[in-house]
Amino acid sequence: MGQANQTAVAEYVLLGLHEHHNLELVLFVLCLGIYSINVLGNTLLFGLNLLDPRLHSPMYFFLSNLSLMDLCGTSSFVPLMLVNFLKTQSTISFPGCALQMYLTLALGSTECLLLAVMACDRYVAICQPLRYSALMSRQTCAWMAALSWGTGFANSLLHSIVTWSLPFCGHNVINHFFCEILAVLKLACEDISLNALLTLTTTVLTLAPLLLICLSYVFILAAILQVPSAAGRRKAFSTCSAHLTVVVVFYGTICFMYFKSRSKDPTMDKILALFYGLVTPSLNPIIYSLRNAEVKAATIALLRGDLLSRKMSHFSCRSLTLLGRTG
Repeated sequence: MGQANQTAVAEYVLLGLHEHHNLELVLFVLCLGIYSINVLGNTLLFGLNLLDPRLHSPMYFFLSNLSLMDLCGTSSFVPLMLVNFLKTQSTISFPGCALQMYLTLALGSTECLLLAVMACDRYVAICQPLRYSALMSRQTCAWMAALSWGTGFANSLLHSIVTWSLPFCGHNVINHFFCEILAVLKLACEDISLNALLTLTTTVLTLAPLLLICLSYVFILAAILQVPSAAGRRKAFSTCSAHLTVVVVFYGTICFMYFKSRSKDPTMDKILALFYGLVTPSLNPIIYSLRNAEVKAATIALLRGDLLSRKMSHFSCRSLTLLGRTG
């Protein structure tokens, strides 16, 4: 009987804001513009890190990971959401919903860990400058990045398995723009105490990277204050100001979303979730471009064509060298 009650659901209806279709049209224009900025900005940052040798350092390696993660995170739900804004009824298949929920949760978890790893990198750079090259070797950075990605995706896999094991009794209307895990759990017709426990555990694990970030910046601030010259203090702080700004925006949005009192109108909660999922990742390339002199210099070099010509020249020299060796 239990299996019979678990009516199979082939597709889900995404409620969105279909009761306010004019507002959805406004959101379509806004989200399309913001998503375009997201794609251009994060693609530019990722490309600069590959092309410019000046950005081949641990800090920019982690930044390229952050750019790739933001790009994938928004692309996992925004294109379909934009299409749905123009429809009278939005639907998504069961496999599509499961994949969307998995990716959004995985990439959000990964960002928490990646920001903590970037804070550790800044701590070593400022507090242990003489040992920086040894401590933050290429292999160490690769392992730290892989650990962030692996932990985030493993955490999401666990949540997904437990969530989709629940019976939904044929309920298939999700009151959201996309398949967000909390919105999906509301469809369950069985006790979700295990899911609540997992969510609480994830919240604690999310706060652990934040505590690590705060601890790192306590030591960083103490080290900066010991620098004798004002110019030296400004230079030291400028190396981590962009990351600190990203951390404040990211965790500030999370705290505002999850610690505020729930509004009686779920429309505001859905728009806040949209802000967190789309606007915040789009701000990261803007913040790093405005607050980082090396990124600005690399962008100017790319626009002038210097980076591409330098890369082509380097490629030609390597090709001639290889031809000379084979000859």
